[in-house]
Amino acid sequence: MRWLAALLAVLVATPAPAQMTRTRIDTGELQGKPSGKTGAFLGIPFAAPPTGANRWRAPQPAAAWTGVRQATGFGPDCLQDLVPNRGAIGPWTWEYLPQGPVSENCLFVNVWTPAAGKGAKLPVLFWIYGGGFTGGGSSLPLYDGTALASRGIIVVSVNYRLGIYGFFAHPELSREAGSSGDYAFLDQIAGLQWVRRNIAAFGGDPGKVTIMGQSAGAASVHALIASPMAKGLFRQAIAQSGSGMGRNYPSLQTVETMGAGFAAAAGARSLAELRALSPDQISATLHKPEMRGARWSPVAGTPVLPDEDKAVNLVPVLTGLTADEGSAISPEYRLDSAGGIREALVRRYGTFADRFAPLYPAPDPETAQASARLMARERGIAAMLAWARSRPAGAPPVYGYLWTYAEPGSKPEYRAFHSAELAYVFGTLSVTPERPFTDRDRMISQMTGDYWAGFVKTGIPGRPGLPAWPTIDGGQIMLLGPAFGAMQPMRPEAQAQFDAFAAAGGRVTLF
Repeated sequence: MRWLAALLAVLVATPAPAQMTRTRIDTGELQGKPSGKTGAFLGIPFAAPPTGANRWRAPQPAAAWTGVRQATGFGPDCLQDLVPNRGAIGPWTWEYLPQGPVSENCLFVNVWTPAAGKGAKLPVLFWIYGGGFTGGGSSLPLYDGTALASRGIIVVSVNYRLGIYGFFAHPELSREAGSSGDYAFLDQIAGLQWVRRNIAAFGGDPGKVTIMGQSAGAASVHALIASPMAKGLFRQAIAQSGSGMGRNYPSLQTVETMGAGFAAAAGARSLAELRALSPDQISATLHKPEMRGARWSPVAGTPVLPDEDKAVNLVPVLTGLTADEGSAISPEYRLDSAGGIREALVRRYGTFADRFAPLYPAPDPETAQASARLMARERGIAAMLAWARSRPAGAPPVYGYLWTYAEPGSKPEYRAFHSAELAYVFGTLSVTPERPFTDRDRMISQMTGDYWAGFVKTGIPGRPGLPAWPTIDGGQIMLLGPAFGAMQPMRPEAQAQFDAFAAAGGRVTLF
């Protein structure tokens, strides 16, 4: 047994690999902190504060510093309205919602790395949060990158400007810079450029970057796929809540007109006066009667997004949705009458409504409710398939999924709600003691994380021993949740009607 004693002595004497907690980037030296088996570097400025003269400008270079900058806490998330007292919105409990602080000075990235040195050349996952382009942030405990990074990848999360700060357009701004609007996407691109310059300092490979987003983050992923300004900055993409998100954005001229209306309502007669408005003055102006109905969101026809439907960056894509995306968002999800379903079908499909109607019977309220849920689910899947099929012949593969697991701790009526997969992807079940997670949840999270990490590493979801994930062009998607395995995307008779609608020029969206 001397060999066993010797082995134990070696194991005891061999220290675990040290986490990287100190490194130097192009703007200075950083001191991070241990986080599980990884090192975490939080609150790193990737651009100058977008305040004062930099408000409604493309992100400007971050200033260098002397000495060692402490990167042990998150920077503020971007300005938005917060839900007070760790409150909830429908199924979205506190861990889904920013808790503050928030600030106009918010352009920070965070890095979790399992590397012990700079030469590891690990693949990188670049996370873009959701929140309808009006909320969200990288500081949410739900998005902690520790568990994902411990799988042998580097996780980076980025803040980007929201609402009027991220999407304001005005004729004078366009004359000043050649265009305006879509500052949020420019922030994301600046974050990716920061990764290109600096990720090697954390043990990452700048040539192996996967972008990932959910909800507005998924819409952002599709904007980056369509953006010539993001060319070469990533090699793969993950869009959660799928490829029917976003698009159909207003034109630059439309948003410039809205911006001119805002300036008039604020009494600002020049760009200098607009940029001098305080956040409180901006908020007060937004609440004036003349601004009712104004919504600041992505703008079509800008240099960053010249054509939202044209994929400039053809990369492998993992995309999918939850089975009940609309449960807390879309009124159509809760329809309970034949009349209501008929009205929804006419609104969405026009003269094709009669062809869709037999697919969603409504002889009684209970059947109508089930039909409404199925109608919403199949529409989301159809939107995802339509996007995948619009890619040119020979494009890299697309892997689709449907998430069907209802996260515990929410009302049963929400089922597998919009965002329900996030804690399982990030492996952050433990951040929410209020939700009664079980060993089954932890198993689902382990398998889900294996699929996502495999895609980041190889471009193919999963690892040996897991059920194989088919490509969409093979006619199947992946079922995720209580069971894992290949599935038909939808009923053949429903697919036939969506195909006919698309062939006639119809367009299907998730919501």
